[in-house]
Amino acid sequence: MLPALLMLCVLPTLTPASFPAGSMTGTHDRRGEAVRYNSTGRGHPAQEAADGHNSGMFLNFLLRHNKLLPAGTPEYRRREQSFQASIRRQIHLNAKSRSSGGNNTAFYGINQFSDLSPEEFKATFLRSFSTKIPLSHATENFKATPLPKRFDWREASVVTAVKDQQSCGSCWAFSVVEAIETLHAIRSHSLEELSVQQVIDCSEKNFGCNGGSPTTALRWLNETELKLVRNSEYKYKAQTGICHYFPQSLFGVSVKGFEAYNLRGYEEEMMRMLVQLGPLIVIVDAISWQDYLGGIIQHHCSSGESNHAVLITGFDTSGDVPYWIVRNSWGVSWGIAGYVHVKIGGNVCGIADTVAATFV
Repeated sequence: MLPALLMLCVLPTLTPASFPAGSMTGTHDRRGEAVRYNSTGRGHPAQEAADGHNSGMFLNFLLRHNKLLPAGTPEYRRREQSFQASIRRQIHLNAKSRSSGGNNTAFYGINQFSDLSPEEFKATFLRSFSTKIPLSHATENFKATPLPKRFDWREASVVTAVKDQQSCGSCWAFSVVEAIETLHAIRSHSLEELSVQQVIDCSEKNFGCNGGSPTTALRWLNETELKLVRNSEYKYKAQTGICHYFPQSLFGVSVKGFEAYNLRGYEEEMMRMLVQLGPLIVIVDAISWQDYLGGIIQHHCSSGESNHAVLITGFDTSGDVPYWIVRNSWGVSWGIAGYVHVKIGGNVCGIADTVAATFV
């Protein structure tokens, strides 16, 4: 019999590698990227739960994610109901993905967000919004040089480790700071972790953990010439605080300019922009990302519903399905070691609707 209060210990975070044998097939590269998925669905935790094979799955979920809930309370029952609804949704998403054919399509399952309703998930984690940007036809802006089949700024050792925004709607600030970190590393050959909290607390016309716009933050950084200090000087707290100011003599990185485009229909131009200018800040529809585990997203999201800011660090066009390599801010236990792959072409998830690059 379960105790009245579940005293939960810290256990390994649930990742695709944690799943039962048969739920995934194939290999993983050095970043833990899932190469191939067993499209039959059998052996997948969501399918097992639907088949009634694991009645203790919700308890196992709580243990794995160190979530303390009083058993038998309304909150416990509500979370359990959201968890079961997530399982049904994941089975539906996987069935639709499999019907499209191929092993490269995205697959969905249990992760750290599975006890949240879609409404809770959106209200907490999808708090970015875009400003109006004119549709770009300026294809001459970027040199029409041949593109490599694969390009990834991580391979140049100029991308910092994936972070976790936690229960703070700060994706907009993470995407901006991560882009500046890489641009500074490209220019100075010194990779520094800069302060996201400084942008959350100080950015004008944004709303801290209640959301914001990357382009508004870039414009503010450009106009004020404020220096972003190291994360060690202004640590992340996952809540909005009072803006702290630092002497100009202290180390910091300032923004010299930025460009923002609507590149719908011009994703090849986006690839050139990424190679020539650095990682790209984009705002996407990430509703279905609540359940993402791996593979290439080709369906289940739309354009025109921008709600989450992320950073494109690369692309891969060498396989049957070309895809963007996209860095998220939900920790390394989410997706492909903190990254997600999104199909190139067709403006999947609205990935080309708002595209920004910055200069330092």
